[in-house]
Amino acid sequence: MGRCFPRLPLLCLSLGLGLGILGASLAQAQQDNMLNALNALRNARASLVLATPNKGGHRERAIGLVDQAIIQTQEGINYAAR
Repeated sequence: MGRCFPRLPLLCLSLGLGLGILGASLAQAQQDNMLNALNALRNARASLVLATPNKGGHRERAIGLVDQAIIQTQEGINYAAR
């Protein structure tokens, strides 16, 4: 039984690292979705800016709403990274 104890810290360290990597992978997957959404919003904004402005003010309002969505998405990413 004395021979097992020197291996116990190594086993605990390995288990802890494995669970830490698993947790980091799950967190990264969630951030990937947020980052994908942020990129899609930025692309949508760029398309709206390039569109002709003859939309009765709706284009400008859409740009403003997308700007708000970009800010909220970025704040969500920042919050999760704490």
